[in-house]
Amino acid sequence: MKKLFLLTFFSATLLLTGELTAQKFSGLDKSPADIASYPTSYKESDKAVRVIYSRPQLKGRALSELAPSGKVWRTGANEATEITFYKDANVGGQDVQAGTYSMFTIPGEEEWTIILNGNLNQWGAYSYDNAADITRIKAKTSTDSENLEAFSVAFKEADNGADMVMGWGTTRVEVPMSFSMEQ
Repeated sequence: MKKLFLLTFFSATLLLTGELTAQKFSGLDKSPADIASYPTSYKESDKAVRVIYSRPQLKGRALSELAPSGKVWRTGANEATEITFYKDANVGGQDVQAGTYSMFTIPGEEEWTIILNGNLNQWGAYSYDNAADITRIKAKTSTDSENLEAFSVAFKEADNGADMVMGWGTTRVEVPMSFSMEQ
């Protein structure tokens, strides 16, 4: 009886003093993670490629301020973007084996360089090591009349596979991809 009394007393004391609380969660991430995949339908389980990235916002800032021309950029926010090829692929004319890679970019005025890097689990581009680059692909830029506040990645059907389209502000970068169907 004494043990039950003590247990009840301490439990009530903790609840009243606020020392015993539920898990506290930090505020929402300002650059929430997103996933883009091809095929794009959620009903299609046999994916060829998937990109996991965070979506930074312009918030009145210039794209060139957040993703400076000529400098390696993490291609999103927070952790470095990761791209998984579930099938061997040809990306912008370069053969890429199935696997998961960090994806960085070097923005430019007329083209961006897309970098697939073998080092995973990186925060931003702070520890980027070009010695781990698997390949670099050049992709032309274009402009669109629609202004995207959040950096976005999407896939669209193409003749021999899909184009990965990255967009932010009015800038668009398309990277053609085709996939080995034998896997």
